Amino acid sequence: MENSSLEQTLQDGKLHRQLNSLIVAHLRDNNLNQGLAAEKDGMLKGVTSTAMYDMGTLVPAVYGSIPASRAASVDFSAVQDTKGSSKNFPKHETRHLSEHKNVARCARFSPDGRFVATGSADTSIKLFEISKVKQMTLSDARDGPVRPVIRTFYDHIQPINDLDFHPQSTILISGAKDHTIKFFDFSKATAKRAFRVIQDTHNVRSVSFHPSGDFLLAGTDHQIAHLYDVNTFQCFLSASVPEIGTNGAINQVRYSSTGGMYVTASKDGAVRLWDGVTANCVRSIVGAHGTTEAISATFTKDQRFILSSGKDSSIKLWEVGSGRLVKQYLGATHTQLRCQAVFNDTEEFVLSIDEGSNEIVIWDALTAEKVARWPSNHNGAPRWIAHSPIEASFVSCGSDRSIRYWKETP
Repeated sequence: MENSSLEQTLQDGKLHRQLNSLIVAHLRDNNLNQGLAAEKDGMLKGVTSTAMYDMGTLVPAVYGSIPASRAASVDFSAVQDTKGSSKNFPKHETRHLSEHKNVARCARFSPDGRFVATGSADTSIKLFEISKVKQMTLSDARDGPVRPVIRTFYDHIQPINDLDFHPQSTILISGAKDHTIKFFDFSKATAKRAFRVIQDTHNVRSVSFHPSGDFLLAGTDHQIAHLYDVNTFQCFLSASVPEIGTNGAINQVRYSSTGGMYVTASKDGAVRLWDGVTANCVRSIVGAHGTTEAISATFTKDQRFILSSGKDSSIKLWEVGSGRLVKQYLGATHTQLRCQAVFNDTEEFVLSIDEGSNEIVIWDALTAEKVARWPSNHNGAPRWIAHSPIEASFVSCGSDRSIRYWKETP
């Protein structure tokens, strides 16, 4: 069994190396190189992701082995008629963690679930260590107050829109309205500022690392995602794109789990699928959310489906292979804010926000039935929700500047 597992790991590493080689070769030979300006203040620290794969291992250099999810992801095509069989979402308790000095606009967990970062309109980033967060939530903490914020970064001059963690290194990136993507090394306790900066030409609305760590995507006010080589800072744009109108700014971009595809959710209401190697658009779901903005889009773990949300107050599940609408999750109003729709770690439930009632709303992912509505405990509707990739916990942050941590009660 161990030999079989090792062989699979080595084979996966070989496939990732081949994928990276294909991406580099194709971009150099065929794609448009924009040559956007970049500021370099040193290289990524530690072992590069390419070197990691060359050593035949997929274990991240920094995070250690990433714990397996609590359950296999849901097969949405396995059950046709599932009404009346909805699962109960376990009770959670919530705790106020910290506050920014202005609106808390985004949040992201690290791949191993050990950290969560939040970004604010006050231009700061807070990094929380989940073990300290859990210690803080214990009522019998004996050694005085626990401070879950382990780093605060200040280097942007306008509000922060999105965050992502490097898959192998202690690197956190942020995209902001000041047209920059900044790289922070959170292994250094005294570092407050970025050690690398990508200067984009547009407001950077969303960022997503390729699973190899060698590339990143930036969704901006431009209608085509900007693909950056992390090692050279070269910027590539797809040479083959569909007709996109003037309101095609990208609200969110996310890679699939292998990096073979990525998805964009745009202000024109479309959800678009792109080939991760050629960077060409392979499917446009035009009007995915009517004439309103598509706010968020993310792949299921098996890469067969996409969960999207829009300002039409709908959350939808799409089949990647056909572009077919599979399920709709209705009953939560979101017409103003960039309210995210996310799966829990097992993909058994969908979570989002109701702006009108200021509630967290949860659906059974398979039946699309609403199974819970909880007061968010924010003053005003939350702006963002992010779920841990490995356990039953999530964070919410909002217009009241606060960050709240939710965990399943025993």
